[in-house]
Amino acid sequence: MSATETAIASAEAHSAHNYHPLPVVVASAEGAWMTDVEGRRYLDLLAGYSALNFGHGNPRLIDAAKAQLERVTLTSRAFHHDRFADFCTQLAELCSMEMVLPMNTGAEAVETAVKTARKWGYRVKGVPDGMAKIIVASDNFHGRTTTIVSFSTDPEARADYGPYTPGFEIVPYGDLTALREAMTENTVAVLLEPIQGEAGVLVPPAGYLPGVRELTRERNVLFIADEIQSGLGRTGKTFALEHESVVPDMYLLGKALGGGVVPVSAVVSSTEILGVFRPGEHGSTFGGNPLACAVALEVIAMLRTGEFQERATELGDHLHRELGLLVGGGAVETVRGRGLWAGVDIAPALGTGREISERLLAERVLVKDTHGSTIRIAPPLVISKEDLDWGLDRLRTVLSVP
Repeated sequence: MSATETAIASAEAHSAHNYHPLPVVVASAEGAWMTDVEGRRYLDLLAGYSALNFGHGNPRLIDAAKAQLERVTLTSRAFHHDRFADFCTQLAELCSMEMVLPMNTGAEAVETAVKTARKWGYRVKGVPDGMAKIIVASDNFHGRTTTIVSFSTDPEARADYGPYTPGFEIVPYGDLTALREAMTENTVAVLLEPIQGEAGVLVPPAGYLPGVRELTRERNVLFIADEIQSGLGRTGKTFALEHESVVPDMYLLGKALGGGVVPVSAVVSSTEILGVFRPGEHGSTFGGNPLACAVALEVIAMLRTGEFQERATELGDHLHRELGLLVGGGAVETVRGRGLWAGVDIAPALGTGREISERLLAERVLVKDTHGSTIRIAPPLVISKEDLDWGLDRLRTVLSVP
């Protein structure tokens, strides 16, 4: 067997089959390119679901990690360390907020937000104990913990994990009327993705997000924005909500915050909201560790320049123009997205999203499917226009489009 076949066979034999990876085994990567164990190079048009916004092996992030590795990597939150205050201060400033609660994974940030909203509801809003409700949107993806899949509408993510956590109301995404009707005196929060990634890069109707902000403010309900995938430059703004001049009560961040080097996530909000926690009521051994803070501080510094947001805007405009030309010719039905992020609905007659992804793999381009015949395109923000065009040419080849 080849090195690729040997590695995949070993993985299949000794790891749980909770993923179905494309049949490529990556050995190294740099920028927007990855190299497999056979020495073949592939253009990465997924960027770790936005975790690699700044590219593979970004020198600034690697240098920051190396410098911190030689000093201290973990203290637990039993002690202070010298990177923590700067991280919290600078991330709060980036978000125009006041307080940060650091965790590790995106799912942990969402779980933390759920706990925060409930505690705020009981201690500040005055909701009766055990009655707090959080409204979420259909087709959401916020993670895969037991509580989070309790309010998923995806059968694959939800099936066979009951009994499910109560306290959530699901309404159609983009429907303000349904949201308004679902609200009660016991509603403590509305949790939304400004753009739904796993659902196929769904952008809500214009005016929806400002309407959510106005409604939540009127009803004394927290607006929690899950910007774990959409935030930190992906859409051409630091946060996707900025496209509609909306500021939530709480940002949930992750993925790109760790630069693809270490897992870093955070809940960012006001002192009033995050101030509901007292020592011992929530925590994480690795949350806010020195290595994570060092890398995240460099990410924040890079975002402050605005260059990555600008690249996502310019290259994103080009990406959507080129993809738009494919619509209507029988190969592509719809293209959605914003910035360097697109969901492409392939005509089912041409194949499933998985089959199209495998054909692109054969052309040395890496994307990933979701929901039937949809593929997602989200390259690192450092990709060159030439490389992006090369990848789009391979897509045209796979779709037999001139």
